[in-house]
Amino acid sequence: MHREPDTTVPAAGAPPLIVHVIDRLDVGGLENGLVNLINHMPPGRYRHAIVCLKNATSFRQRLTAPGVDVISLDKREGKDPAHYLRLYRLLRQLRPSLVHTRNLACIEAQLLAAIAGVPLRVHGEHGREINDLQGANRKHRLLRKLMLPLIQQFITVSADLGQWLVQAIGAPPARVSHIDNGVDSVRFHPRLGPPALVGPPGFLCHGAYVIGSVGRMVAVKDQLSLVRAFLLLLGKLEPRDGARLRLMMIGDGPCRQPCLDLLAQAGVPHLAWLPGARDDVAQLLRAMDVFVLPSLAEGSSNTILEAMASGLPVVATEVGGNAELVQPGWSGALVPPRAPELLAEALFDYCCSPELGPRHGARGRRQVLAEHSLSAMAGAYLAVYDRLTGAEAPSSLSTYP
Repeated sequence: MHREPDTTVPAAGAPPLIVHVIDRLDVGGLENGLVNLINHMPPGRYRHAIVCLKNATSFRQRLTAPGVDVISLDKREGKDPAHYLRLYRLLRQLRPSLVHTRNLACIEAQLLAAIAGVPLRVHGEHGREINDLQGANRKHRLLRKLMLPLIQQFITVSADLGQWLVQAIGAPPARVSHIDNGVDSVRFHPRLGPPALVGPPGFLCHGAYVIGSVGRMVAVKDQLSLVRAFLLLLGKLEPRDGARLRLMMIGDGPCRQPCLDLLAQAGVPHLAWLPGARDDVAQLLRAMDVFVLPSLAEGSSNTILEAMASGLPVVATEVGGNAELVQPGWSGALVPPRAPELLAEALFDYCCSPELGPRHGARGRRQVLAEHSLSAMAGAYLAVYDRLTGAEAPSSLSTYP
């Protein structure tokens, strides 16, 4: 077990401790949301510790809130029964007031928390598993149903996930709350002048039109469909217009090389830039003209919110919570998953109507400012924690009546 830094015994009268249990602290929407939440919680109300079943990467450096312990249990891939004992002993040592687990990989920690005597238990659903995109796996459903009596409150990042918990898992509606993700609208803001020169020399030529995407390059994100749509779009445009088209795909993972191979086979690798994972995503978004999320499944996408905050129109697949964020014909477009032809058509409309993208992007920015602030997100989670711990605080919680 790896701990950074060591946990100390709290002084008498110290704020209640919340232990957040996640699979791994690495680049990802769930992890980004957790870091944003802790960074924007009112100081002094609660203490926080993050327990990683596996490990924490340098992503932990994005935590700016003081005194947050990050503890890694170093769980092996596959079956590792010993990690249950390590987690039980850790919870007995930390003695938190509340344990907040996230997603199926961590739901068994609810049982260990109950055995360890943790009085309050919350579980969050941020998206379904990569090998069970529709949430139909009987074993997974059974596990969630067995944990129902142990969990006092469920939190979902989309209404779609909330309805699924109620209808498919049988969670009591009064114990399922929907809290939207928040986005830093100061860091992510629209382009204020000419786009920054990013990418290799000559990538952003004068008048370039940049189609962009950000996300882990794994099968569920289906970036190959975006590459195929890009190639189809090149075929639909006049050669003069196609010459200024650019594709920027930010992120790393096993699907990155197949995307590069497909571009090379088509003879257009010079029109694309796939640099892997980057820390300057906000600046790179401001170099894009339209944002695309071709996922096969989503909970509530942080990258869509970041693109909207950056004033970009969004073309996304109509899966999960995407339809709750993107309003077709108003702030972007929705297409079916695994449909590169329809994705290319949606992108064609933006390429051929230069005024459409900025208009849709401005509407998306206004939506983010009105509905998806970090302070609103932190306040909604705080209302859940306060209600469970008995603290007196106003509640602005959306539940399922």
